[in-house]
Amino acid sequence: MDIERSPLATPFPEMPSIDGVKLRVARAQYKEWDRCDLTLIELCEGTAVAGVFTQSACSSTEVEMGREQVKAGSARALIVNAGNSNAFTGYRGREAVEQIMAQVSEGLSCEPSQVFVSSTGVIGVPLPKDKARDGVASALTATECNWEDVANTIATTDTFAKGATASAMIGETRVEISAVIKGSGMIAPDMATMLGYIFTDAAVDPAFLQEVLQSANTKTFSCITVDSDTSTSDTVLAFATGKAGNVPLTSFNDAGADAFAAAISDMCRQLAQLVVRDGEGAQKFIEIAVTGAASDASAHKVGLAIANSPLVKTAIAGEDANWGRVVMAVGKAGEPADRDKLSIGFGGHWAARDGQPVADYDEAPVAEHLKGQDITVEVDLGIGSGRSTVWTCDLTHGYISINADYRS
Repeated sequence: MDIERSPLATPFPEMPSIDGVKLRVARAQYKEWDRCDLTLIELCEGTAVAGVFTQSACSSTEVEMGREQVKAGSARALIVNAGNSNAFTGYRGREAVEQIMAQVSEGLSCEPSQVFVSSTGVIGVPLPKDKARDGVASALTATECNWEDVANTIATTDTFAKGATASAMIGETRVEISAVIKGSGMIAPDMATMLGYIFTDAAVDPAFLQEVLQSANTKTFSCITVDSDTSTSDTVLAFATGKAGNVPLTSFNDAGADAFAAAISDMCRQLAQLVVRDGEGAQKFIEIAVTGAASDASAHKVGLAIANSPLVKTAIAGEDANWGRVVMAVGKAGEPADRDKLSIGFGGHWAARDGQPVADYDEAPVAEHLKGQDITVEVDLGIGSGRSTVWTCDLTHGYISINADYRS
């Protein structure tokens, strides 16, 4: 299946290597494709780890095991399989993961529990053990590669490689952060989203790294949606090698902790928005800003109701300034709202204020805004101080075409 590059794609950035991190890719051929589909990332001794995972009741073995592994806070390797999610595969799926962990741990002389495994792709097909064995063997002896190679290797229906980088000062020490992510469809996170991996040379206590990642996730990954569907395999992991040599961060009371957390949050926002820009069939990137809600949590739910509405998404795809569809989405959200206080705008132009159309409303500037690729929708509920921003994309026939052919 040939998929055209998203018109919203951005170039892959220049990303620094992270001391204590070695990148390798290989071919396990989990699908009939001519590309690398297995990633092995070796981490130095003493690497701290944190993670957030899908809350799906049908999560994969990789997710179930990962939730337990992060509690120990230590990692030596990450291995990612593309083309087969290994979800809904019972004991056979678990045996495949355990085999991979054992093989990698033997190759790197570490504990199996320090090997984190992720899989993405078709649901319901057990990961072939023979292909896994051969793929891991190839990865262990492969030459080192770059971040873009990794980003391409973990992808499935993605149309472009996604990466981001940031840095922060911890005292007198500059720390680097590099990250890659994959995701294009089945995007509506619940505690995490898609497969995302963050690497830093900072020295960070695992518990504090977990706190920072969870906070960033709430404001970024949990604020995007492509199609309202949450994956069985959603995982975001953060690894800190400690090679920068800074005084280890243990809490927000430490010097440089705020700067480090801000850098992680900024990076996660970049990654989250890249996923939306590669939404399956997407032609437009949409930011929905909700203000005046009863609370921030309420604003978030209203924003997602708008972002997940097929009627809103198709109207924007058709460049139709149908603000009545936004009214509908607000009304169905199940959150406090007052029809007579509601205001709706597009691209800074208000179409309705205080529950009624704006007098002498001119649709021309709104229509012009909707012709662009970056769309903003403003909603003011007028009943409180709660606010939230959600990111999504439009819904086009391309989404149907991609998913109708997904298993081929």
